[in-house]
Amino acid sequence: MIKKEMIAMLLAGGQGSRLGVLTSKVAKPAVAFGGKYRIIDFPLSNCINSGVDTVGVLTQYQPLRLNAHIGIGIPWDLDRNIGGVTILSPYEKSQGSDWYTGTANAIFQNLDYMESYNPEYVLILSGDHIYKMDYEVMLDYHKANNADVTIAAMPVPLEEASRFGIVITDEDNRITDFQEKPEVPKSNLASMGIYIFNWKVLREALITLKDQPGCDFGKHVIPYCFGKDDRIFAYEYNGYWKDVGTLSSYWEANMELIDIIPVFNLYEEFWRIYTKSDTLPPQYIAPGAVIEKCILGEGTDIRGAVRNSVLGCGVTIEEGAEVVDSIIMQNTVIKKGTKVTKAIIAENVVIGENCELGVGEYAPSKLSEKVYAADLVTIGENTVIPDGVKIGKNTAIMGVTSAEDYTNGVLESGDYIIKAGDVE
Repeated sequence: MIKKEMIAMLLAGGQGSRLGVLTSKVAKPAVAFGGKYRIIDFPLSNCINSGVDTVGVLTQYQPLRLNAHIGIGIPWDLDRNIGGVTILSPYEKSQGSDWYTGTANAIFQNLDYMESYNPEYVLILSGDHIYKMDYEVMLDYHKANNADVTIAAMPVPLEEASRFGIVITDEDNRITDFQEKPEVPKSNLASMGIYIFNWKVLREALITLKDQPGCDFGKHVIPYCFGKDDRIFAYEYNGYWKDVGTLSSYWEANMELIDIIPVFNLYEEFWRIYTKSDTLPPQYIAPGAVIEKCILGEGTDIRGAVRNSVLGCGVTIEEGAEVVDSIIMQNTVIKKGTKVTKAIIAENVVIGENCELGVGEYAPSKLSEKVYAADLVTIGENTVIPDGVKIGKNTAIMGVTSAEDYTNGVLESGDYIIKAGDVE
């Protein structure tokens, strides 16, 4: 039997429905971020930077692009004969097959994978947060406290605490109470969804709770361990951590990268973020092009004006076009004379000539007020926008559209056009 001190289980199967059309055909951890990366690059890079060389990635929703991106783990030095990265999808068993129905249920369904490494400790991670963390330091903290479970936690504004699992600790940071998304939180110390378990403790809890519908760490496993009086400690983290699960938080996290002194620094030598990179030509900046405070991916072709924006690899901005306060993902084309203001535009999109995106006043979304609640224009991948149209704020577009789809050439604020499958 192969023996590993600690292995990581990376939960990357979520749809990320609050990102709307951005995740209609791709899992949230595979969404582009920061002009070069995908969201899952951050926890994978944290693993290898922390010396964790055995990672099981649990996928479910729309896994194709995520699987292709991870491959055999070469960019993260996880292409190893013993350990490395393994994609763990739901599979059929002799007792019947099941989709992953909760975070802990997904881990339970991969007990055999974990057993094969016979670890001392298991690190549970989410695949959809932006942060840098040394898990080895967290493991040292776990050992020093002789803990059964250690939960990474960080202070959040009290008014936002009801969105999280909340931990209450004593003077030794031992958790004395745990509240899952409480209406009236007892503290502002929020669980980050990052756990280190002693393997025997995790295994026993998962087997005991295996018939619990939608078995979840925050709702079921942690309360179960707490009820057994296991030693559960909070590891307080005070660095940058961002849940990019909403369109607003995703846009804000990208915009924070281009501050003069960024809160989250992609350029540190000692803690690099690794990713799969395509072979692309260098950037081209035409005479007369204007670029102010931007991130530009490889292979970008800039002939117009780009201000305060994040552009992915292979993006083209034609002459006379202007992009402001926006995220433009890989291989998208913004044609001549078009003005884009405060938009998130996904991969392989074509915006026609002389369009205006982000005009008018904010209006509530007719598609989903829960998902679309900011003054952003959100455009899904492979969308085509015809020449000369105007698109208002808080709008969503998906699919190949034509002039007939826009009333008098306008998509009013709060409205939407969805032409490519079912999207909430």
